[in-house]
Amino acid sequence: MRLLLDTCTFLWLISDDPKLSNTARKMFEQAENEVFLSSILLWEISVKYQLGKLPLPESPRQYIPKQREKHGIESLSLCESDISHLLTLPSVHKDPFDRMLVCQAIEGNMTLLTPDPLIQDYPVKTEW
Repeated sequence: MRLLLDTCTFLWLISDDPKLSNTARKMFEQAENEVFLSSILLWEISVKYQLGKLPLPESPRQYIPKQREKHGIESLSLCESDISHLLTLPSVHKDPFDRMLVCQAIEGNMTLLTPDPLIQDYPVKTEW
């Protein structure tokens, strides 16, 4: 299975936060699953870090790639087809980062690991 991590899922995973669901943790740990982190998340985390809303031990520029590699998570670039898919989504969620994650999950035939109930209203496979 191909898994795409939501921002909070990634942050909870790398910090071993108890907010991470048992289902998400088990799916991440299954060796046969491919786990991806979208470049969208680096953008979102960088914006929140610059605004002082997300404290990290070092700049996201260094921290996120280190954590991604440490945890065996693959990088996922944003493609033109992902962006084009945005025009087909209903306006359920106002967060542009989450909307693009939904597009990437749909276009890449991925399951999105997220606790966000609004994302779960989209026609995308989700788990939590």
